[in-house]
Amino acid sequence: MSQEAIHQPGMTKSATRPATAGFFRKHMREYGILLALIVIMAFFQIVTNGILLKPINLTNLILQNSYVIIMALGMLLVIVAGHIDLSVGSVLGFVGALAAVMIVQWDMNYVLAGIICLAVGAVIGAMQGYWIAYWKIPSFIVTLAGMLVFKGLTLWVLEGQSVGPFPRGFQLISSGFLPDVFAIKGFNLLSMLLGVAVAGVLLFFAFRSRLRNRAGGHDDEPALFFFARNFILAGAIVYIAWALSTFRGFPNVLVVMALLISVYTFITMRTTIGRRIYALGGNEKAARLSGINTERLTFLTFANMGMLAALAGLVFAARLNTATPKAGLGFELDVIAAVFIGGASMSGGVGTILGAVIGAFIMGVMNNGMSILGIGIDYQQVIKGLVLLLAVIFDVYNKNRA
Repeated sequence: MSQEAIHQPGMTKSATRPATAGFFRKHMREYGILLALIVIMAFFQIVTNGILLKPINLTNLILQNSYVIIMALGMLLVIVAGHIDLSVGSVLGFVGALAAVMIVQWDMNYVLAGIICLAVGAVIGAMQGYWIAYWKIPSFIVTLAGMLVFKGLTLWVLEGQSVGPFPRGFQLISSGFLPDVFAIKGFNLLSMLLGVAVAGVLLFFAFRSRLRNRAGGHDDEPALFFFARNFILAGAIVYIAWALSTFRGFPNVLVVMALLISVYTFITMRTTIGRRIYALGGNEKAARLSGINTERLTFLTFANMGMLAALAGLVFAARLNTATPKAGLGFELDVIAAVFIGGASMSGGVGTILGAVIGAFIMGVMNNGMSILGIGIDYQQVIKGLVLLLAVIFDVYNKNRA
């Protein structure tokens, strides 16, 4: 049935149902993870007697998962390009240790130290990307070696001891909040206005994109799905903004995450380099034959991952107010799991920034909800592993069905 036939005024509701069902089956990956997040949050909201969505717990949820979300943005690009990075947790710990030594022991200005740490992270990612891109060594091997190397370097830099505390200005990266410029007691109006503005901008761009797609004749998303998806997302943003505004407002790290999500969403959806990364992961040989410099693209993807791991290391160190030898232990698994749960494909070429963020929040909500319920860490690990396995099975099932 053609697009024009679907939208004819005389079409019955029963005739449009197959098209709606077909669209959902085709886009089950994207809508499935959003539905999963809603169901999981509703479940834990009920079983925790409303604790999950209380303002103080929402704040903790954001702070506890900030570094995972930051690294998930870079990991998505790595996985979309057809690779993997097992070193991000160790790089996070190493950069946090380096920052602690420079700021606490050497008394360096924390802004300068932060810039140096970001540069070091980018160099680390570039070094690993060089062997992967130009020497064709499998990313699994290179980054596994990196994981071991930077674990050892973290112990060496810290001499096996924790280093801290950090200056108050550095701590504000993770523990600070937007100022209450309107001075309304008990309510941060600035955060509320920002939340409403973000929701409005998202709706504006969604409607503009839909109108452009319909004008071009290649929009097959039923109105029900379009309105449900966008208004649920906008409503969630406004609710979170209201809840946080009644507590202490937006955490500084939430603003950083929002900016990063916006930038990387634009890169992946609106730029040439973003389209080339998807082409690289979809079929590297075809991408090379089409004129794409696949080696340089892979190199830059890993350099970007290293920089984001460094930023996550600064955020994590600021949150703990100390650098520890065990920082970052196992974080790479949470990041990779978040990206796969968010709909990325194991074979590359598929995945979205929003999906990775939703995947990270699914992991975060599960961790937070199970902790509130007093479920032991042993059972938590089992449940998280099963959820990851189900996500991969779902990906394979979709591929075989297609």
